[in-house]
Amino acid sequence: MARLKLSVLTWLVTAITLVLNVFVYFYPDIVNYPHQCQWHNTSVRSKYAIVNAFLPKAPWMETVLLNFPSLQERKAHNAYEHGRVSDINMLAFGDPQINGNWASTPYIKRLDNYGNDYYLGHIYNIMKRRLQPSHVAVMGDQFSLQWIYDSEFYNRTRRFVERLFPRGAAYKKTVLDTWAKHEDYDWQAWLEREEKLDPRDRFLSRSYRDIYDWYLPDSPQPNFENPLFINLTGNHDVGYSGDATWQHMARFHLLFGQNNYVITYNAGLPEEWRLVVLDSLMLEGPALQEQFREYTWSFLENLKQSNAGFKGSTILLTHIPFYKKSGLCADGPEHIYYDENYEREPYKNGKLRSQNHLLYETTQQVLDIVFPNADKEGIILTGHDHVGCDTWYSHINGEWVSDHEKKQSDRKHIHEVVVRAMMGEFDGQTGLVTGQFDYAESAWKFEFTYCSFVIQHVWWASKVTLLLAVLLHSFSFAF
Repeated sequence: MARLKLSVLTWLVTAITLVLNVFVYFYPDIVNYPHQCQWHNTSVRSKYAIVNAFLPKAPWMETVLLNFPSLQERKAHNAYEHGRVSDINMLAFGDPQINGNWASTPYIKRLDNYGNDYYLGHIYNIMKRRLQPSHVAVMGDQFSLQWIYDSEFYNRTRRFVERLFPRGAAYKKTVLDTWAKHEDYDWQAWLEREEKLDPRDRFLSRSYRDIYDWYLPDSPQPNFENPLFINLTGNHDVGYSGDATWQHMARFHLLFGQNNYVITYNAGLPEEWRLVVLDSLMLEGPALQEQFREYTWSFLENLKQSNAGFKGSTILLTHIPFYKKSGLCADGPEHIYYDENYEREPYKNGKLRSQNHLLYETTQQVLDIVFPNADKEGIILTGHDHVGCDTWYSHINGEWVSDHEKKQSDRKHIHEVVVRAMMGEFDGQTGLVTGQFDYAESAWKFEFTYCSFVIQHVWWASKVTLLLAVLLHSFSFAF
């Protein structure tokens, strides 16, 4: 009787394990609507001709191909294919905010942090393998706290490239070498180099052409195995302008990349477009280090000067959302400043402590500079507001006005998506940006959709039941 009960329990746990793991690994097509977790208006083909012959009659086979990428036709690696420009395929992840472990951290919390890393990594691995993006953007707030020593910054960055967003050895070498040495970064030397740079030279050193691979910058084609990774500065990575220091900024540049830059693709051709990465945290103040604001506005001024030769569309990536009236998003407009008598850190008195949006005036200036071509639409991806938000900027009587719907505009609209967080509390979201060139209009068209997972407890349950199933089967075999 005891053996029978053990057998029943074993197979019950096994069945639950199977169901949970099928759910966890095939969630894009279980949780979401059809076509929500694939590139807009893009068909999937098999490398086997016999399968392709049945696809029009059996569309469900496309779902099979998406979930088993090894059966898919090899994705074109060229920026141009058969005389047509390839689509822009970008994954966007909002605010992972990974926690750290301290000497006082309870072991249960350490285990939770460990599992959370792999929960987030599971989302990325599933979506990367399924869709093979050309670009991946993390919308800032990689970490949960900016006030950490360099050693802890190195620890979390290592987890970031090993567990959350794993990539090839060459692409994470700097991170792993820095972590292995575990020496405080010489931020003063970086400060001196930055201060010596001529503003124009700084801009040119952050202005790129046709970059698809940071490690192989001369590669003329996307690298789907190691897509171009874009890490934005978040307030929990470097701080708001009122408390960001040279140390914060130096180590971010070392391990995550520059905070302001532009990549122009297909320059001079009808299919021209650009990717602008902007450190919106350093646009307003008063700032603790006013040089950061000067550098960011200098970047924008130089970008403005280059607009005369730019005829394409823009994708803007930044952390802080743009100004919009209260009620449109979960977070309304808000700026908080350090008190004039802030005794704990008096050197911050009166400086910017936090913000939900950019100011109205800042918004108008930035949008005018970044989106100069009235006949081209554009898209903005931001983070910060974990709930997410979707609005359109219309240009009415000389000003940019935001609303949930497009309004009558004297130029093409700009779509802003505040990317919902990928944390379990917000159902592990992945944002999908598809850019397709419309040859009839000679313009890029952008589409955005979410692919949702579920709260992290389901992922945990799949691992716990798997462990139980293995133990029960081992016990049954032994007895």
